Parts: sequence; C-alpha cells; structure tokens
Amino acid sequence: MAELIRLQKYMADCGVASRRKSEELISQGRVKVNGLVASIGDKVDPKKDTISVNGRKLTKETNYVYIMLHKPRGYVTTMSDEMDRKCVAELVADIGKRIYPIGRLDRDSEGLLLFTNDGEFANAMTHPSRHIAKTYRVSVKPAITEEQLTILASSLMIDGRQTVPADVRIINKEAEKTTLEIILYEGRNRQIRRLCEEAGLDTARLKRLAIGQLKLGGLKVGEYRHLTHEEVSLLKRQSGSY
Repeated sequence: MAELIRLQKYMADCGVASRRKSEELISQGRVKVNGLVASIGDKVDPKKDTISVNGRKLTKETNYVYIMLHKPRGYVTTMSDEMDRKCVAELVADIGKRIYPIGRLDRDSEGLLLFTNDGEFANAMTHPSRHIAKTYRVSVKPAITEEQLTILASSLMIDGRQTVPADVRIINKEAEKTTLEIILYEGRNRQIRRLCEEAGLDTARLKRLAIGQLKLGGLKVGEYRHLTHEEVSLLKRQSGSY
C-alpha cells in the first residue's frame, strides 16, 4: 500500500514554506493535487500524485540550505508582504533557492533568524515540545523593580495556553533603563513584549542573541552566512530532528 503523507508536510519537505504557512497556501486555494484544488487535511502519494503551488510543480528538495541572518529592525519576517513593507526575503534574495524563515522576529526586533528549505528540520526547531532555548537581550524602561522582574519570569496565558516560564537576569541597571537577558523555551507570539506589557514596562530594544548553542556572534546587521555542518548537526540533536 502506498504511503500517504499530509500535503502540508510534503510541501514543507519540498522547501515551499513551513507546515503552518503551507496550510495557509492550501486554504487560499493556491495548491492543486492532480489538477484539483486541494483542501486542508488532504494526503498525497508523492510517487504518484502531481502537486503544484501557484501552477508550479513541486519536487522534493534534497540539497538543503541552512542560513543564519542578522535581522535588522524595521523588517517583517516573511518572504513577501502585501503591504509593501521591507521583508527579510530581500536580505537573502541571492541564495538561489526557495528558503523560508524558521519562526519569526517581529518588525521592531532584531538579531538571529534562521532560514532553511528543510521542512523536517524547521518543524522540529519550532515545535513547542522541544523547548529549545532562545536568548535575548532586552532593554526596558523605566528601571525595573523586583516585583516586575518576578512578572517577567512568570508564566503567561497566550492564545489560551500557558507559556513555559522564562529565565530572566539583569545585565545592567540605570536610573531610567534596565538591560536584561531573557531566555525563552517556547518563543510564543510576541511573548517578551507581552510580558513587559504585563509588568508595566516599555520594550525599548529587543535582540535575539542565540538559538540553543548557536550564537549570533559578530555577524553584521543585514548580513547572513551559511551554517557549518557542525552547527546544523548540533541544532538537529537539540531539536530531535535526526
């Protein structure tokens, strides 16, 4: 019997987008299976079925790419934007392959952002059960109190589900500003900014410095580099995608 797989998984394996984004493409009617518009929940046999996105036939990607970008502030984490805002796709346009970001940083945030065309790797890296640590340097105003510090390190309800508590420590404290190191183990939507709002703090600057043991290092703002084989292997072990 043929082995059927979910359409969005196959799309991710082909480097179209993450599974979540692939589901959006399916729901928009931009995906066809054997000439028919696909639906969420469809399964396919890649050996027999013809799958296309926006009229382009898919083939499974075997030459995987893994990239880290130093995302600048002012860019949205998407490969295209209907509002014509600056997007991170512009910064990796010369790769020559269809890649997509793993997770996201909001428009006003900066720092380490990963890209790939390896669907399994991307899914493992973003799955909430993996709890891969993501380290941020965050500047908040005004100066923080012990009570506010406790709020930042607490669990928060986001989209009907409690977050895993963050690790928070003070790096530098001034009269009107405090610089923090915050480590998240889920990275839910705008989690740090929501925590700061809950604590009555203004997020002046937010920069992701590391994902797991992979550090941004001296990579310049707006530039990218390919991950080494050792770095990819390390992230795969941490995410369980081996």
